[in-house]
Amino acid sequence: MEWYHYFMGFWSGMFLANFVPHFVNGISGNKFPTPFANPPGKGLSSPTVNVLWSLFNLYIGYLLFIKAKISTENNISVFIFFLGIACISIWLSKRFSNKEKG
Repeated sequence: MEWYHYFMGFWSGMFLANFVPHFVNGISGNKFPTPFANPPGKGLSSPTVNVLWSLFNLYIGYLLFIKAKISTENNISVFIFFLGIACISIWLSKRFSNKEKG
C-alpha cells in the first residue's frame, strides 16, 4: 500500500465517526451543532441539516474507505482507520461537551 492509502484510511475513520452524532441527533429530532450553524460549529442546526450533514459524512467516509483499500490482511491499515475514529471521537467529546442548549 502507498502512504496515501493510510492517509485516506485515517480520514475515512474520521468522517464515518462524525456521521454518528449528527445522524442520531437528526433522526431524533434534536438540534445539534454543524458547520452551518450560527456561529459555525457552536450554534445549533436543525435536525434536517444534521441528517443531511451526516449523510455527507457517510458518503465521503465510504468513498475514502474504498479508496484506502483497508483490509484485515493489513493490520496497519485497520489500526490507522480506527485511529481516525478515536481521534475525532475524543476531540468531538470535548468540543460538544459545552454545546449550547436549545
